[in-house]
Amino acid sequence: MRCEVIALDGIFDTGLSTVLDVFTTANELIGLFDLGIPPFDVSVVGVRRRVRTAQGLSVPLTIRTAGAPADWVVVPALGFRTPEALEPVLARPDVRAASALLREHANRPNTRIAAACIGTFVLAESGLLTDQNATTTWWLGSLFRQRYPRVRLNESHMIVASGRFVTAGAALSHVDLAMWLVRQVSPELASLVARYLIVDTRPAQSAYVVMDHLAHADPLVERFEHWARDHLGDGFSLDQAARATGTTKRTLARRLHKVLGKSPLSYVQDLRVERAVHLLRTSDRTLDEIASLVGYADSVTLRTLLRRRLGRGVREIREHSPA
Repeated sequence: MRCEVIALDGIFDTGLSTVLDVFTTANELIGLFDLGIPPFDVSVVGVRRRVRTAQGLSVPLTIRTAGAPADWVVVPALGFRTPEALEPVLARPDVRAASALLREHANRPNTRIAAACIGTFVLAESGLLTDQNATTTWWLGSLFRQRYPRVRLNESHMIVASGRFVTAGAALSHVDLAMWLVRQVSPELASLVARYLIVDTRPAQSAYVVMDHLAHADPLVERFEHWARDHLGDGFSLDQAARATGTTKRTLARRLHKVLGKSPLSYVQDLRVERAVHLLRTSDRTLDEIASLVGYADSVTLRTLLRRRLGRGVREIREHSPA
């Protein structure tokens, strides 16, 4: 598999190195175990001859030639973590040039494109994600929705494949993306790489989301979040929520969808999951007791919700915590 990794000024150091380390490890294991798989041909390219990472390290780039087209083009994250820092960067000439380069790649029928974390913004700037499913770094989901309303975003997922495009979630989802790409070539090789790098499968970002951070993006959403936390043990009522936040049901629902891409009930379920996970990890309460504390009549509903949202069962949640 031929892979081009696009590097831009300010690239996230860990993201770039993680992608390269996974492919390098895969190539070493192909030879070590005589798997009979062609090695990955990986090059780091860009729209300039040299770029600097977010930590100031210089990255020499391979000069693009008219040779065989890449099977995969990968866009790692940029090292800008807030909307205020990121938005001016997306207007830079080199980012616009990279978006044009991605459109050029997309015109090749056998080339597919992957992006991780804030790299998904660069891909979205190209217009290629329009009407596609995608994920991105969870704390910038609101900005992503505002800039790219025609992209079907679900930032709770770690990896989303849609047509010829694959996107990954926040920061260290770079390793999940690189492992996903290796797995397309050989599940056996991916398993070996995971063992050598001590990498666990993480199906969702949901377990890592800080709900308070998301709610603070909008005053009305923040008021709703405070009210919902105070009433998690009660049955959810949209009428009561609207009255408590000083708005109408329609306005509340519309604002939640615009900022978070969720309905009020879905967001309350997220808060219930967050509280339940905290109680599972920090107390000896039974699942029935926890279900009652977060507003469910029985543990069956909560167990199903935890599995659906986090991709983990109760035992796994009690035994493991996000790094």
